[in-house]
Order: sequence, then structure tokens, then C-alpha cells
Amino acid sequence: MTAKVPRNFRLLEELEKGEKGLGPEACSYGLADGDDLMMTNWNGTILGPPHSVHENRIYSVNIHCGDQYPDMPPTIQFVSRVNLPCVDQKTGKVDPSKLPCLAQWKRENTMETVLLEIRRYMALPQHKKLPQPEEGSNF
Repeated sequence: MTAKVPRNFRLLEELEKGEKGLGPEACSYGLADGDDLMMTNWNGTILGPPHSVHENRIYSVNIHCGDQYPDMPPTIQFVSRVNLPCVDQKTGKVDPSKLPCLAQWKRENTMETVLLEIRRYMALPQHKKLPQPEEGSNF
């Protein structure tokens, strides 16, 4: 049986990876406030996937890692307007039941896992041609 990594250690690992840009170039993330000792609120970006209406767009999201993270998934809210079935068009919040990595959350998943899953979701055949709001508009 493996030891369960405490929340803060896990978030410190994610912070280091996000700040050093050690993840894929398709997404990035970091603390919204460097003084947030609980490492609760994060900012993320997703580069729109190629060969889709999202190509060359940069989407901003807010990520909230509650007290139960990583046992429970973070909440994700788009700042940039995007038309996707998993995103509430009034608030920009991602519906966890419509995004597989949130719906079937595993403790091993990370913020990077979620951002990459959203990017893959954008590239699905049924989503990659959806009409999008004007570039640069926000929720």
C-alpha cells in the first residue's frame, strides 16, 4: 500500500511543475496569489487545439483546489468565453459530470490532467467546429 501524499505536498509538486513549465506546452498553470499559503486558487491557460475553431486561441481558467483536493477534483471556471457542452454559458463553470476526468476523478489526477482533458474535449469531432464567441470576450 502506498503512502497518501498530503494535500500541501501534492500542491507544492504541482506548483513547481507549473512554474518551471515542465508540463506540455498546450497548457500552463500557477497560483493566482503567491501569498496564498493554502494554495487554493490557481490560474490556468489552455492553448486551443490545432485544426479546430479553437486554433490560435488562448483560454484562461480559474482553478479552485478545495480542502479535499486531491481526493476531490478541483472546480474549473473559464474566464475566457467558450462554447462547449461542458461549460455553463452564463457562469463559465465546467460541469464535472460532463468531463470524464472530473466525473471519474482519481487522486492521481492533477490540474494538468484536467487542463489537457479540456483541450482534448475541444478537439473532439462534435466540438471542434462549434461556433465560438468573439475572441477576447470573457464571462
